[in-house]
Amino acid sequence: MDKKVIYNQHMDIKYDHQTLIDVPAIIRECTDRWYNQTLTKVNDSVVRIGIIEGEYHWHKHENEDEFFFVLEGQLFIDLEDKTLELNPFQGTTVSKGIMHRPRAPQKTVMLMVETDSIDPIGTK
Repeated sequence: MDKKVIYNQHMDIKYDHQTLIDVPAIIRECTDRWYNQTLTKVNDSVVRIGIIEGEYHWHKHENEDEFFFVLEGQLFIDLEDKTLELNPFQGTTVSKGIMHRPRAPQKTVMLMVETDSIDPIGTK
């Protein structure tokens, strides 16, 4: 994972309510190594899809928790004192204020649920 990863992040809401969201089609169309798209809004939260390969930077969200759920591949979430390993159909919540770094050694597809006001880049 020596190559610099370009984060392709889309915070706009792509799908209105009562609109079909075809995740396999989104995966097929994705050519980026780090792609993050807001799919829909649910009350004060959003559901995002992440299609990633590589490492994100260390960061935290001061006021928001962040939920990760892996659909395909393998996601590691480095925390200050341990690393969580998520495989397909496994998830975890990173509490607000916790430094973390998501990384995927191979192409990984995940869903994230977080507040609609979160800055995915976080603070370092």
